[in-house]
Amino acid sequence: MKLRFPRPLGPGDTVAVTSPSGGVPPALKPRLEFAVETVRSRGFEVLIGECMDGNGATSAPARERARELQDFLLDPEIRAVIPPWGGELAIDLIPCLDWKRLAEAEPTWVVGYSDISTLLLPLTLNAGVATVHGNNLLDTPFAVPEGLVGWMDVVSLPQGASFTQDAPDKYREGYVLYETFPEAAEFELTEEAYWVRLDGAGDVHVRGRLIGGCIETLGNLAGTPFGRASELARSTGDPLIVYVEAANADAYEVCRTLHGMRLAGFFECAAAVLVGRTNAPDCADMNQYDAVIDALGGLDVPIIADVECGHVAPFMPLVNGATAEVVATGTQSRIRQTLA
Repeated sequence: MKLRFPRPLGPGDTVAVTSPSGGVPPALKPRLEFAVETVRSRGFEVLIGECMDGNGATSAPARERARELQDFLLDPEIRAVIPPWGGELAIDLIPCLDWKRLAEAEPTWVVGYSDISTLLLPLTLNAGVATVHGNNLLDTPFAVPEGLVGWMDVVSLPQGASFTQDAPDKYREGYVLYETFPEAAEFELTEEAYWVRLDGAGDVHVRGRLIGGCIETLGNLAGTPFGRASELARSTGDPLIVYVEAANADAYEVCRTLHGMRLAGFFECAAAVLVGRTNAPDCADMNQYDAVIDALGGLDVPIIADVECGHVAPFMPLVNGATAEVVATGTQSRIRQTLA
């Protein structure tokens, strides 16, 4: 597999919006409209797909959602695709997509997180296309905090370019209610933010290829033909920096899922593991840190938690397939990514 990076977006390029998983309920339509205008304000055209209905578990039947997503990815006039948000059942698109055609087509940026990880991972591993684990569309209007880089800036970079992100000083506990604040454009960051090394002490400076996503969705792909992370290491010759983050699974479920992913070989070529900060609940005798160490502590690689790559704002875009250098010391928490 040859890893490919989509060409950068420029003024006038088209960003398509579709819901491969959950659609947009009526109460969130004002937020959707505000988010679309945010993208247009950057000089991009925006195309809204047909699969957007938010009245059910998914925006449309699986084949319709797959067809729209694939049509967007094969359309040379569309340079990026982003969902409004995540959902629960993107996995039902996997058998409906023509992976051979996607692997042969000119690559298109796909951006998102949460259930969208279900699609980002195989697009990188099976179609050989770098993808962006970053904001969904409804999160896009938030101003990017100092130290981070927004997804629209990432997809506008040329191949070979590098960008550095530093952990912000603060994060937000809880979620923004878009129904109440549809035009929210500033994060209310109130809690002190810092990265935590879980496996021991000492500075970390490690290099590898980024791959990962949401634990609850990747756990269903690990070990299948669509979730063999080690193939990225073998095809590029680089070790992996695997990142994982929990949406709402409690500590027991996170522990079980990470054990399963490890048994399936997902962490086989990892040089380090990054764990996203989470609002997911602890259990009576196991917290989220305990869950990670119980499952992954035996890997004998650095494990760094509370990274800004999950469901807790603000968001740090990570490019699946990018070369990354991670530095975590007493004075620095930094990721430098290169689109090559």
